[in-house]
Amino acid sequence: MNDLFTAALEFQEFFERQRWEFCFIGGLAYIRWGIPRMTQDIDVSLFTGFGNEKDIINLLLDSFDSRLTDAESFALSNRILLLFSSKNVKVNSALAALPFEKQMMHRASKYEFATDCVLLTCSAEDLVIQKAFANCHQDWADVENVINKQSNKLDTKYIVQQLEPLSKAKETPEIMTKLENLFKIKTNL
Repeated sequence: MNDLFTAALEFQEFFERQRWEFCFIGGLAYIRWGIPRMTQDIDVSLFTGFGNEKDIINLLLDSFDSRLTDAESFALSNRILLLFSSKNVKVNSALAALPFEKQMMHRASKYEFATDCVLLTCSAEDLVIQKAFANCHQDWADVENVINKQSNKLDTKYIVQQLEPLSKAKETPEIMTKLENLFKIKTNL
C-alpha cells in the first residue's frame, strides 16, 4: 500500500477513535468517482461545528505534526488545519460546520481503494458540489469528468438543490450556469 493510502487510513482510524464525523474529499474522492490520477495530498472534511474547533484543533496538533508554525490561529481563521501524517504526507483537514457538510458526511460511503484500504469518501454528487463551488479551472475539469464517468447515476436534482444556495451566498451565479451547461452537454450526447 502506498504512503497516501497509509496516511488516509491513519487519519481515518484516528477520527473513528474520537467518534468524529468526517469523510475524504478532493483527490481521494476524485480517484473513486472520476478518472484515476496521482494526488500528492489528502483532503478530509471533519465536522467541528461552530465553537468546538479549538479543542479539536489542539487534539489534532497533539497527535500530528503541523505544516505551519501558527497552525491553530491559521485554522481558526481559515477553517482548515494543515498537517503531516506520520509518513510526511500532507493532510488538509477542512473544519466543517455547514448543514450541507454534515449531510455530506451522512451520505458518505466506504470504498475499497486497495487491499486493506477501505476509506470513507463523499458521494459523487457531493464531490461535484464541492468542486463546482471552488469554481477553479481544474475543479471544473474534474466536475466534467465525474459527470461523464458517472453518467446517468448522478442525482442532478440533489446537486442543484444543494449548490444553488451556496453559490448565491458566495455571490457567484455563474457557478450554476456552468454546471447546467455541463449537464445539458452530457444529456445531449
